[in-house]
Amino acid sequence: MWRAVGIDVAAAIAFAIIGRASHGSELSLAGIAQTAWPFVVAAIVGSLLASRFGGDSWWRAGLIAWAVTVLGGIGLRLLGGETAGWPFVVVTAAVLALFLLGWRAVAAMLARQP
Repeated sequence: MWRAVGIDVAAAIAFAIIGRASHGSELSLAGIAQTAWPFVVAAIVGSLLASRFGGDSWWRAGLIAWAVTVLGGIGLRLLGGETAGWPFVVVTAAVLALFLLGWRAVAAMLARQP
């Protein structure tokens, strides 16, 4: 469980770094933290819920972690006074799907190899 939480948090931080870099924003620790915190908090909650309700299915756990991270992260971002236009929501959903489902798919494939 804690491994998944750590990887999901790392994915949320990577998402923030990539987003800031692609928009030419400063990559300072404070800037990254400001962008990442809503998604880190949501990723922790999503990962814990995924471990509780995902069962043995990597895709079910991934979908739970992804949905909570996207919806919770965007919700916290809005509550924190930031914006979240539709293009941002779409890119957020796509990138976090790749990250949160992707590592679980790779781990499941590696676990099946002899």
